[in-house]
Amino acid sequence: MQMRPEIQIASVIKAMKDVVIPAIDPANKLAVEQSQLIIGLLSLLSIQLPLWYRFDRDELARLLDCAKALQGVPAGDAATKPALERLRHSGAAAAIVLEQCRVEPDSLTASVRELREAIGALVKAVAGTKDLAAQLGIERIVLAMSKDQLIRDRSFVKMQGWEPDPAAVPDIATLLPPV
Repeated sequence: MQMRPEIQIASVIKAMKDVVIPAIDPANKLAVEQSQLIIGLLSLLSIQLPLWYRFDRDELARLLDCAKALQGVPAGDAATKPALERLRHSGAAAAIVLEQCRVEPDSLTASVRELREAIGALVKAVAGTKDLAAQLGIERIVLAMSKDQLIRDRSFVKMQGWEPDPAAVPDIATLLPPV
């Protein structure tokens, strides 16, 4: 069960190369061609996926620059005023979104990993002591967090087909808070 898309894509590419393509009849030119296309598209996706966030953020910044420049063009005709007002409103909302997008997704992932390691280090440190109250308190907190995380992990990969009763696992969208 893999959650990270970069690992999932690499696994699918490897399966295609090592298992699926060798099993295709070489006389079936269309199947050979399509399997190569699948590998090519997955390889492209593995390169593009880490850049999509930055790509979208860059486009938004350039669109904001364009919108600011357009607002500076003198347009006195009454027919253009609603469009200019919409542009001002949309630009203001987009500027807020762009400001909120300053953190790279890799920073978020690195923070998750670092905090996991720090929590693990605390658990190990307290486990080596004779402080039973601290051990029990930490155990209670970590188990509660782990229970909540496990259901989210299972829900996130439910579509991979590992769950014996998928209906018993809530959809991931219902478990995540709105942004």
